[in-house]
Amino acid sequence: MSEQIHGPSPAGSVVLNLGANIGALILEADASLLGAEIEISRADLGAGAGDHAVHAHRTHSMVRERHTVPNPRYDAVYPDLEAGRYTIWRDAETPDATITVVGGQITTHTFSRAVGAEQS
Repeated sequence: MSEQIHGPSPAGSVVLNLGANIGALILEADASLLGAEIEISRADLGAGAGDHAVHAHRTHSMVRERHTVPNPRYDAVYPDLEAGRYTIWRDAETPDATITVVGGQITTHTFSRAVGAEQS
């Protein structure tokens, strides 16, 4: 089976529904991560630390090129997230950061996994 190649996202192609308990996360990346799937998981639902956190339910989003002026951006967008704390995963076993998504807001975080690192 061949891998599907996704082109750049046109302006207005991402809709973010924000509400009292619903926010969104935008991971800002660089061109070296184009096409990478970056996983996140809830960090505040009793998963605990260690092995439990590694095996927590995860969701992922692909880093896509976004046509912006004056230069393109490379972002992974996670819409419709319940407010709370989330772990951003560097790879299958290594957390990169823990961020807080606030209802009614867009949270941004810069993600810069080293080129050549394992993709999740």
